[in-house]
Amino acid sequence: MSKRDQLVSNPPVAEVSKPRVQPGYYPGFSTMAQERFWDAATRRVVRQRVNGDKPIRFFTPDEERTMRSVVDRIIPQDDRVKARQVDLLAGIDERLFERRLEGYRYADMPPDQDAYRLAAKAFEQMAREEHGLSFHQLGTLDRERLLKSVHDAEPKSAKGIWKLLNIERFWTMLVSDCCGVYYAHPWVWDEIGFGGPAYPRGYMRLEEGEPEPWEVQELRYEWAAPPDTLTDREEAHGTGQEHQTHPGQGGTH
Repeated sequence: MSKRDQLVSNPPVAEVSKPRVQPGYYPGFSTMAQERFWDAATRRVVRQRVNGDKPIRFFTPDEERTMRSVVDRIIPQDDRVKARQVDLLAGIDERLFERRLEGYRYADMPPDQDAYRLAAKAFEQMAREEHGLSFHQLGTLDRERLLKSVHDAEPKSAKGIWKLLNIERFWTMLVSDCCGVYYAHPWVWDEIGFGGPAYPRGYMRLEEGEPEPWEVQELRYEWAAPPDTLTDREEAHGTGQEHQTHPGQGGTH
């Protein structure tokens, strides 16, 4: 029986994942190890994503503090060591500062820049009204519960601010921005086993899901959500009851 078959037949007990240099199912894989096969322009762009520290130019210091605490819960990176965490807010800030847009705007939404400033103010007001603290001072569960109320379009506070924009459209934009920044980063390509840019070298094995010669085999592991998060709690689905993660039932990362 292969090691993979053994893992499927006898799944290990799910444990909270410890911070790793490279989380994911592709241990040892490095997209950047393939950079010699890319053209110069592609290599330059991808290297900037790894080596370039982007300054915060759009958000004010107070907005930055609040929004960092927001995006940190949209895509949690607790399973990554600090040095390998992707700076989500810096990527969003760059887009807003450079006024990069989708090419359209909904009639019930202000410009993206105004929407983010309103949201930062709303998140802070929600934390103040419901907990008497700044948003960044809240614990993980309290932050996630406030964010869930926005996700559900049912905020209990700061309603006057949220009425100034379509809360559901803002949530979609926020999550989309976070995902766009995260999954454009080479460290995350390593996490998901993405082989990197296909130009000028192409991909050969496009149909059976088999790895390319320069990729590695997938190796899955079980994990349980941290105890201070809404993940694996029934209240995350609106029942108000907690759900305990059982051995072998953790999520897949």
